[in-house]
Amino acid sequence: MHNAFWDHLKEQLSATPPDFSCALELLKEIKESRLQSEIEEALDTELLRREAEHGALNVPLLSKYILDMMTLLCAPVRDEAVQKLESITDPVLLLRGIFQVLGLMKMDMVNYTIQSLQPHLQEHSIQHERATFQELLNKQPSLLDHTTKWLTQAAADLTTPLPTCLDASDSATVACSSPNEAVSSPEPLSPTMVLSQGFLNLLLWDPANEEFPETLLMDRTQLQELESQLHQLTILASVLLVASSFSGSVLFGSPRFVDELKRITKHLMVEFDSRPEEAMRTVSEQVSQEIHQSLKKMGLAALSSDNTASLMGQLQNIAKKENCVRSVIDQRIHLFLKCCLVLGVQRSLLDLPGGLTVIEAELAELGQKFVSLTHHNQKVFGPYYTEILKTLIPPAQALETEVESL
Repeated sequence: MHNAFWDHLKEQLSATPPDFSCALELLKEIKESRLQSEIEEALDTELLRREAEHGALNVPLLSKYILDMMTLLCAPVRDEAVQKLESITDPVLLLRGIFQVLGLMKMDMVNYTIQSLQPHLQEHSIQHERATFQELLNKQPSLLDHTTKWLTQAAADLTTPLPTCLDASDSATVACSSPNEAVSSPEPLSPTMVLSQGFLNLLLWDPANEEFPETLLMDRTQLQELESQLHQLTILASVLLVASSFSGSVLFGSPRFVDELKRITKHLMVEFDSRPEEAMRTVSEQVSQEIHQSLKKMGLAALSSDNTASLMGQLQNIAKKENCVRSVIDQRIHLFLKCCLVLGVQRSLLDLPGGLTVIEAELAELGQKFVSLTHHNQKVFGPYYTEILKTLIPPAQALETEVESL
């Protein structure tokens, strides 16, 4: 090592408070060098070859040394596997087991290396994407026009009351107003609120609208997949909500029964986009049959003919976009996703709106994908969003000065 290193180390240790970063790196290097020296000495291949030629190779002793080194170097998750090897007396089986565990330890090291490099790779990706976009923006100054319009609409949406569903005939168990009821005097706008609303609007994007924000063009396919997944969850939760009002708490409290209803609905969801009425007619028949059979198995009272007709009618009405149950569930899923952007997925799952608890696992998957996509997008394009939002939010109203990752 050069003298400059030792001078730098001396400065760090003399500082107040002392900086031990270089010292720790040096100790780590000493440890690794010592281990390497010990291993090379104990496993000298030339010496081992001569011992083998003279019939003096002590395989049990070497195996014990290797196991001791494995115990020292392996991740805690492999401790139990190494301990099991210590009880093996057959040398062939022992060596075979050692190689198997060493293979696992090698994979542990690869995974650790990948995890260690991931933040650096992500940061490099962010800087590269931003630099590439800036180059395009320099050549085409209007490149942010659609993005500006997208955020302007999001700000307008936050100051416009949401319509409520007035059709209360579909289910007596569902309140037809939005779970995110608009108030007459909305909260002051903030960059985070506007951007979150903007991301939610992308899940309702009209395919005919060609003014998709430029900053999200690379994510458009993934957003369309999330939109499709959201749509399917809306139908699924709507079916389950209607079914629960006819099944009773005892039957609907059975996980096996709920899973069977999910299976029926998901299986027929493929046909929903092209033939919604026909798909929901089949769903209504199969769900009605499943409820009837399950009630009978549990010795509970069967549905009357009127209730059966009402159940099937309400399920079939879910095919209509304006259906009240479907509208409320859709609004509540959007509310959940908005909470995910602001609070995170795990916190949002703790207080799910009514009707969504039965699809908690599916919502967690959807929320995580949505948050991951938007988080990365904000990391890349945050500076551009900040400048646009400064023009949309009056300084007196702004609660934040720049867009942070949520």
